[in-house]
Amino acid sequence: MDLRQMEYFLAVVDCGGVTRAAARLRVAQPSLSQAVRKLEKDLGTELFHRVGRGLVLSPAGEALVGPARAILREVTAAENAVRDVGAMRGGRIDIASLSDLSSDPLSVWVAKFRRQYPDVRFHIEERDKIADIVTLVRSGACELGILSTPLPTEDLEGEKLIDQQLVLVCPPGTEAQWPDPVPIERLSRAPFVMGERGTATRDFIERSLRRHGVEPDVAVEVRQRGAVLPIVLACGGVSIVPLRSGLDAMLRNGVVRELSPRLTRGMGVIRRPGRLTEASAQFLATARASFEEFAASIDAHMASGISLVAAAKLTRDESDRDLREGNARTAGDS
Repeated sequence: MDLRQMEYFLAVVDCGGVTRAAARLRVAQPSLSQAVRKLEKDLGTELFHRVGRGLVLSPAGEALVGPARAILREVTAAENAVRDVGAMRGGRIDIASLSDLSSDPLSVWVAKFRRQYPDVRFHIEERDKIADIVTLVRSGACELGILSTPLPTEDLEGEKLIDQQLVLVCPPGTEAQWPDPVPIERLSRAPFVMGERGTATRDFIERSLRRHGVEPDVAVEVRQRGAVLPIVLACGGVSIVPLRSGLDAMLRNGVVRELSPRLTRGMGVIRRPGRLTEASAQFLATARASFEEFAASIDAHMASGISLVAAAKLTRDESDRDLREGNARTAGDS
């Protein structure tokens, strides 16, 4: 029993005969009759009584009508769901991300993507260790893995996405203590607030500082990465964070400085070999475009002679203003 046979069976029922059913389906009458007979043979029972030149449903045929209609409805719903995913009117993107990357820049990318495709859902798994991200992607539990470079690509495919700029965040009121930019060597006696030992972000920052002869003095070690900035802003020490997170600290009067030389961290995506879903492919394209737009705006502002942090703040202010104006227009249209 296949879907075509059930479609032909229901057409005969609805049209009251083979001739009209064949005309509606635009198939040859012998082909339709053969398909119905094949269905009866597969089921081992007559679905129609042949009365003269007409057909009358048998009890078995009457029993099949309801289930056949339900099956074809389910098939149609499944086809529509697949088409909706391809057209970004549905679907879900499963992402595994290093914990600190989920707040920046992943959260920005997800929000921007959902403004454009509001029917696409996301499920994000946060982990502190790269090995855990790899496990989630390799097992198929998540389609994409967002982590720092170098990318672990054994039996996986990897692609670098961006270079993330890192900055120094200091407590409010300490402007006079920190030049702009801050030479990394000046951090040799600074009390640091850092995430848990062994996490990807802490390992990267400690390696970077040691390459410049600085042994970090970790005054506060905190398991929850989200607690780092609140501790810094409460005068608990200093920290090195992504540029966007530094801009958030400025809203609470944190002192944010560029480092010299600049400290950047590569960031990329890993996935299993094979074709990405349409939604995930479009999400990565949107992420790249978002970052390129952000970076280009910062470069344009810096061309006027202002610092990296000041240029990034102007860029975010402009983005926030555009978003508010867009929301106002949408509300007005509704």
